[in-house]
Amino acid sequence: MGKSIAAFASVESWRRALAEQWGEEPADFERRLELLERFCAFAGRDPDAMIAECTREVESGKRIRIKARRLYSEKIAEFQESAGGDARARARAGNIIRSFFIHNGIFMQAGLSQ
Repeated sequence: MGKSIAAFASVESWRRALAEQWGEEPADFERRLELLERFCAFAGRDPDAMIAECTREVESGKRIRIKARRLYSEKIAEFQESAGGDARARARAGNIIRSFFIHNGIFMQAGLSQ
């Protein structure tokens, strides 16, 4: 990635959605950005590219690409296992990445592999 992780449109959407949900930007947002940056390196994609791969435009609006969502769900699970720390810390890391996808309109849940 040539630009700051925070400069991507999908990251800004995530930040705004979290601030709206919490009433303010989460105090640990910088840590969340660091985790997302690590996940992007792990996946070999920038944030906007990942979201774009998971959606497609149709006449009635945006649709989710199921295969791409499944691919990223599996990548999140792999990343989570390699994230380090205890089971709780690894689960939190995975949930932070899922939050990025969810707040960009891509439904994700832990354990979704099909």
